[in-house]
Amino acid sequence: MSVAPWVWILTLAGILAVIAADLLVIHRNDTREFTTRRAAFWSAVYIGLAVLFGLGVWLFSGGQHAAQYFGGFVTEKSLSVDNLFVFMVILTRFAVPKHAQHTVLMAGIVIALVLRGAFIAVGAAAISTFTWVFFIFGAFLLWTAYGLVRGGDDDEFKENAVLRWAKRVIPTSDDYDGSRFLTRRGGRRMVTPLMIVMIAIGSTDVLFALDSIPAIFGLTTEPYLVFTANAFALMGLVQLYFLLGGLTDRLVYLGHGLAFILGFIGVKLIFHALHEYGVGWAPDVPIWLSLAVIAGTLAATTVASLTVGGRGRGAADQGRDEPAGRIAGGDARASEGSER
Repeated sequence: MSVAPWVWILTLAGILAVIAADLLVIHRNDTREFTTRRAAFWSAVYIGLAVLFGLGVWLFSGGQHAAQYFGGFVTEKSLSVDNLFVFMVILTRFAVPKHAQHTVLMAGIVIALVLRGAFIAVGAAAISTFTWVFFIFGAFLLWTAYGLVRGGDDDEFKENAVLRWAKRVIPTSDDYDGSRFLTRRGGRRMVTPLMIVMIAIGSTDVLFALDSIPAIFGLTTEPYLVFTANAFALMGLVQLYFLLGGLTDRLVYLGHGLAFILGFIGVKLIFHALHEYGVGWAPDVPIWLSLAVIAGTLAATTVASLTVGGRGRGAADQGRDEPAGRIAGGDARASEGSER
């Protein structure tokens, strides 16, 4: 798949235009909370754009590349659900006001998109030059899948080196100033805590890219498709955050489903590398089979979580004093979290 430079330019311009329109609408309503209705509308817009783009790929480049794009998009979207838990912890820890949450999340996503673009460029260059990179990506995905099944602290937020550096060297005010990233205190220009939250979200997302980028390279090695699938998955993530509310907490088997998907793609990458080296018994898994496995796994884990898992959690949920929409919170508990 050969993509002309002007196609890249138009694609990037279109993505930036959509993000700018999103932020412009939000800033016109700076003091309003991002409601479920608005989240549903914008989620539908972003999913519709992703589907239209995929149809455009099918029209101009054929069904094979369109299937690769849709497979990558669904995989990235599914893996990004894990981000929502961490975003919740970050917004709670820094006690971000509800009306400012959309702005800071969107800004953090823009940073993440830029960093992922650089990651994709490096990965694509390595894969095109060294076939053995597929072995590394495959082994890493298998290890990540094992970690998901075993369980761990993936949903806990830990300050990375970038965030610690920013908090140490950037003059920051003690309180928020609406949805502004810059403010003036005592005649001195400073950043608000919203800037620190944006850095936290953007830099933390890079850690998630360590498994999601190798995963999509297992479905397609076309940099253009890898980037656009990531872009559409990330752009709709903010709206998904507000739309799902407490539903993410009910997807108790999602981790197992994602582990199976990552393990499958990891094996697929290793088989592909063996196939490239001429190992006769190693199959080259077709994209239609990958799509079927991904879609079937997500459907099965979702149904199981909302039925079997939901019954198991019913008694425990009755004892909680948190509302269902807690994921978009910022209440008194958030203030306590910011002091820890």
